[in-house]
Amino acid sequence: MSNLWVSVAVLGVVVLLSEAVRRAAVRLLRGSLSVYLLEAASTFQLCCCSHELKLLSESVQLELPVALSLTYTMTVIHLLTFRDSTCNPSGAVDRACRGRFSFGTAGVVVACQFAAAWAARGFAASMWSLALSEVHVQHQKFGFRCFDPLGGTVLEAAGVELACTFTVQAAAMHVHSVEEKLRAPLIAAVITALVFTGGSISGAVFNPVLAFSIQFPCSGHTYLDYCFIYWLGPVLGMVSCILLFEKILPFLSGKDTGRLDITAALKQKTQ
Repeated sequence: MSNLWVSVAVLGVVVLLSEAVRRAAVRLLRGSLSVYLLEAASTFQLCCCSHELKLLSESVQLELPVALSLTYTMTVIHLLTFRDSTCNPSGAVDRACRGRFSFGTAGVVVACQFAAAWAARGFAASMWSLALSEVHVQHQKFGFRCFDPLGGTVLEAAGVELACTFTVQAAAMHVHSVEEKLRAPLIAAVITALVFTGGSISGAVFNPVLAFSIQFPCSGHTYLDYCFIYWLGPVLGMVSCILLFEKILPFLSGKDTGRLDITAALKQKTQ
């Protein structure tokens, strides 16, 4: 149990550190610079916490209710503290396509996300090198190496990542119909259920930048395999979800999606 509490303390330190950076960004910076730093801090928090949770789940036989409760709690904390950051390259591109910011800004946001994901690897290793728990000591003996994260074939894992991304995107697109205070708990419940369902096959990451941080360093498969699973799978899942709910279903129901798009564009220009 001491291993669990040490990991919880590490998670708390990461969240507090990231929140301090976010508050500084909001107070001291304006415009795009604030957006970039918020994305970097939030992505750093997501990746660092995921590193610790992944290590804990692989090293300690936690009871299922404890593991799911920890996953759910951390997901709620992420959603409540991210301050509208996407922490996901797909989300940044989606916002650019919808006109929320330019493609140039989206490119910088994605670069900040990957830089933060890379930094999270180093920070996690630094925390583990302090040998605060038996889990950290054991991991240090293996040189902080991680091993094959897949519990199925490459195609099965890619299918899981696609399905998970589709489900989360669908939930995010329809959560606005729920009372605001219930949105974060609802999305967290969906994500926790997906982690429980697909985690044994692919890890249920469904986020390209998070996978780059916690899965790509692992042995067992090639870099191209991981790109196929953790990059192409989520992108296809997100695109297929948007096409289904914003194009195909409105078309089948008789709605003029082209007119809707034009109207939305005109409103965007007038704002």
